[in-house]
Amino acid sequence: MPAELIRPLEGILVLDFSQFLAGPVAAMRLADLGARVIKIERPQGGDIGRTLAFAGRTADGDTISFHAMNRNKEGITADLKNADDLDYIRRLVARADVIIQNFRPGVMERIGLDYESVRAINPGIVYGSATGYGDSGPWKDRPGQDLLAQAVSGLPWLSGSRDDGPVPVGVSIADHLMSCHIAQGVTALLVRRFRTGEGGHAQTSLLEAMLDLQFELLSTHLNDQTVTVERHGEHSAHAFLSAPYGTYPTSDGYIALAMNPVTKIGALLGLPELEALVDPQSWWDDQERIEQALAARFATADTDHWLTVLDAADVWCAPVLTLEQLVEHEGFAAIAMTQSVTRETTNLGEGPVTLTTTRSPIRIDGHVLRSAVPAPLLGQHNRSVRDEFAPTSVAPASAAQASAAQ
Repeated sequence: MPAELIRPLEGILVLDFSQFLAGPVAAMRLADLGARVIKIERPQGGDIGRTLAFAGRTADGDTISFHAMNRNKEGITADLKNADDLDYIRRLVARADVIIQNFRPGVMERIGLDYESVRAINPGIVYGSATGYGDSGPWKDRPGQDLLAQAVSGLPWLSGSRDDGPVPVGVSIADHLMSCHIAQGVTALLVRRFRTGEGGHAQTSLLEAMLDLQFELLSTHLNDQTVTVERHGEHSAHAFLSAPYGTYPTSDGYIALAMNPVTKIGALLGLPELEALVDPQSWWDDQERIEQALAARFATADTDHWLTVLDAADVWCAPVLTLEQLVEHEGFAAIAMTQSVTRETTNLGEGPVTLTTTRSPIRIDGHVLRSAVPAPLLGQHNRSVRDEFAPTSVAPASAAQASAAQ
């Protein structure tokens, strides 16, 4: 068995001023790695993510997505336009190691909690900023939202066939990737601070995350402008890879084929017309004809049958699972990607609420990183945090929060 885990960021204090998705998830990633994260929300309503419900689903008065992305945190409230509250927050800033914020450019400057102002209070601070489109340029004041960032990045033109319109990625890919970049930048600056004593400012944006995701395409196009996006037929899964790369219907579902020689696939499937295509250029030139032949052949039997045939020949392939098939599959169980969190004191006063969420995807020294700490109620830790960092008497915002703060 692995030795007892000391999480790499234990002892690090993070102040999370962010809301929505990318910033909160970046802070959660740091919490999973051992940091203590205090989430700072406005007293009225808190993080808008509490009510912006993924699939319209809520639990104990907060969206399930809020529970998932704010687990493993303490929660306090502060009105940053109120002088007393701002003075209190500055006292927390003086003790913190990291700040994460994702306000639009200029907001933290007006409040007086921008990087330069914070560095004057705490020279060693590591400050992580996330925006929609950077701090300058014609898009800097546009709403920083995932679909909008996907749209301006050109990403929706990479999926689907040539007969489709733009096809956005169906999850918040810009937000999630940006959260990884914020966490990476913050962690790198913490390493530098341990080496040199110097803090720093890590900055990124949704747009930069989307452009980095497309580094192959952009690098190739910028050096050879004849390379452009030309989507292919209905079975193709990549504008820049030849047949057989794509997804194909079977009699009971779909199967995905990655990079494989067309001749080998033709021989395995009993398709002599494909077996004869020995010139790889023909896999481009005859791409749609190849894909149509494969689709017709795969439709004659079920997915398991074709996996048996292809796996035996070490062909790169996989079933295309639905959400329901995924969570019921033994492969999902084997990777143990879930955990349970229980909110003992609840918004609605109805007793403990237990939810299943995903866990950190990182394993450290053989340990899976799990935490049973739930997302906080709005202002749940007002009293304990204020007593620790700025002793005074404050009343929690509600009876439920008063009970939670005891």
